[in-house]
Amino acid sequence: MPDKSAAETGFNNAPCRAIVVGGGPAGLTAAIALAQGGIATILAGKRPAKADNRTTALLGGSVTALETLGVWELCAARSAPLKVMRIVDDTGRLWRAPEVKFDCGEIGLEAFGHNIANRDLVSALEQRARDYTNLQLIDAEVTAVTPGDDDVAVTLADGTTLHAPLAIGADGRHSLSRKAAGIGTQHHDYSQVALTVCLTHTRPHRDTSTEFHTPSGPFTLVPLPGLRSSLVWVLTPDKADELAALDDAELGLTIERAAHSILGKMTVEPGRGLFLLSTATAQRFGASRIALVGEAAHVIPPIGAQGLNLGLRDAAAIGELAAAAMRDGRDIGGDDVLAAYDKMRRSDVTSRGVAIDVLNRTLLTDFLPVQGLRGLGMYMLDRIGPLRRAVMREGIAPRSAVPRLMRDNVA
Repeated sequence: MPDKSAAETGFNNAPCRAIVVGGGPAGLTAAIALAQGGIATILAGKRPAKADNRTTALLGGSVTALETLGVWELCAARSAPLKVMRIVDDTGRLWRAPEVKFDCGEIGLEAFGHNIANRDLVSALEQRARDYTNLQLIDAEVTAVTPGDDDVAVTLADGTTLHAPLAIGADGRHSLSRKAAGIGTQHHDYSQVALTVCLTHTRPHRDTSTEFHTPSGPFTLVPLPGLRSSLVWVLTPDKADELAALDDAELGLTIERAAHSILGKMTVEPGRGLFLLSTATAQRFGASRIALVGEAAHVIPPIGAQGLNLGLRDAAAIGELAAAAMRDGRDIGGDDVLAAYDKMRRSDVTSRGVAIDVLNRTLLTDFLPVQGLRGLGMYMLDRIGPLRRAVMREGIAPRSAVPRLMRDNVA
């Protein structure tokens, strides 16, 4: 089995210091952050055969990081700002919560973030990645990840083996890297399915995201450029199957009715998705010279725009810690770096996961006291300005351990 030599990597005989496994947004961001930090990096992973028609609401810190990495200027024109977020109780229950509106201007921001198609984000990341002479992209399936005492061996489908002292596992919820590091997960499946689709509509969204809370879960419309929005609709499995069987015209009318026609007539664009909701959290975010980012480290439901934003914070954090270790002459894949990474990310991931789980469960329960507490909480958010502003700030960025790439000027 041939090994990839330093000369073959195209780094002018400089040895590869980090290998990123997986070419999704989190993996690409990690690779760019490492390369910008002066670390010779290889990203290896097979591009998916099927186009990703989903979108991501990138919150302020993620946009800041992409600006710093020179990525945002390549895709900003294909995004839509999120200036207002509305939460509407559409449960039809006895105790209904008041509508709550979050306005970015209340905390001194021009926007909470921007919504962008995943394919446009990945395209911009790949374009930027090709600008770095110390970053090589290899479009090939990774078949094995083998940690050793001094490095990690990453084997490609053609038998080539790459070596580096640090590997970044960005290879998704069924991560080969996580298994290679011997890291288990805590896993839970919900009896819910998310329907994702993009829409055109006849009324302007006015840069407003609207989240209807329904008995089956959130129904969330998020702005896209022009008279377009993306939808994440959390449903029971039976209802999801029923809607998936509808043709585009029938589905558009069903969505319009569920949205109470706030955006007028809906037209469904090609590319629907159905995703079983689940959570999973790695017991450690790094071990055996392997650091986990994105869904290799944590999976959370598509509620509250947290999933990929957490992954981008992972990428920024490991890039920062590895670059600091290299400057100090330390082993960038050493136990101290991985322990610092786990500590830096653990509270952020755990707190976001718990908050989303609690919100989701309160929507599903028929227990009246819990419904009442949820309604009271929404009432307090609506009426108490300091509490509402604190929730807005915490929602777009954690209070501590923010990677330098993501530090902004939240008021």
